[in-house]
Amino acid sequence: MRTPMKISLGDEDRNTLQRWLKSRVVGPKQKLRAKIILMTAEGRPTEELMSLLNVSNPTLNLWRKRYLKCGITGLIKGKTRTPGIPPLSQDKIQEILTLTMTGKPVAATHWSCRTMARQVGVSRMSVNRIWREHKLKPHRVKGFKVSNDPLFAEKLRDVIGLYLDPPEKAIVFSVDEKSQIQALDRTQPGLPIKPGKAGTMTHDYKRHGTTTLFAALNVHEGTVIGECLPNHRNDEFLKFLKKLDTQTDKTLDVHLIVDNYATHKHPNVKDWLAKHPCFYLQFTPTSASWINLVEHFFRDIPVEQIRRGVFRSVDELIKVAIQQYLEHRNANPKPYQCTASPEAILAKVSKA
Repeated sequence: MRTPMKISLGDEDRNTLQRWLKSRVVGPKQKLRAKIILMTAEGRPTEELMSLLNVSNPTLNLWRKRYLKCGITGLIKGKTRTPGIPPLSQDKIQEILTLTMTGKPVAATHWSCRTMARQVGVSRMSVNRIWREHKLKPHRVKGFKVSNDPLFAEKLRDVIGLYLDPPEKAIVFSVDEKSQIQALDRTQPGLPIKPGKAGTMTHDYKRHGTTTLFAALNVHEGTVIGECLPNHRNDEFLKFLKKLDTQTDKTLDVHLIVDNYATHKHPNVKDWLAKHPCFYLQFTPTSASWINLVEHFFRDIPVEQIRRGVFRSVDELIKVAIQQYLEHRNANPKPYQCTASPEAILAKVSKA
């Protein structure tokens, strides 16, 4: 048996090491060092410590000497080693940041890790680390569209006011059209979903025509009045307005929130509205159709019902997909909630 190194522990150090062994916060490496010192202080042979703790003799001697030299603080963590490659200078880091935000590479629109690394003469991992630290993502870009409507604020407040505080004895509809809904038939049948495998669908298809869905979303009830028509003209819009007239209470005013599509401003539409004074059209600001809540409905119906469907005719598309979806939704309506105030929207728009 090898003679172990002599270590004498004071009561304070012994209590500290024992607390480390019971603590859930102390890591396993630090607990191992505590065991080495405690067992050595008990006078146990080196071979026994090597067997019980599964460590080598140099490791035992390392932490014994570290304790004799530095005390308890020397056991908390190991000494940091000098890196084999010197860290990048601050000037080089600033050069990378400046090029990323103000320049661009030759024959490319944006930097990648590799093009930046070749440009400044460092590794791509160094570039990647610097970008992560400064939250830079040159490969990503966000699109935006700012309305140039001079009456943007006034129209915005009118639309949001109808959402949040509608007039008394009135009903508010969010109206729009989803055109070019295609009846697509797949060239081959797909396979169903299986454990570990997703369902399949061919990328090619057969077209069987299109239809236009006119929809009026009851803003406060969540129900939708819809009708599919072959075209997207003022004649079809007038036909849809007449349908709304027959399905709404005659004692209530009807406020329709629509976008600035020319069909909604056609002289025939204006003449019809003049003969029906209970109907009011509220236009959204130019290039701001996202304010219209019915756009959320037009997002949901293709995702939930149309996009993965197989339709061999326009009639099948209308009856199987669109009408059934409307009936199912109206049986348990859920309105879309408008929570943003005009001031919050204007503050975001002003940033652009």
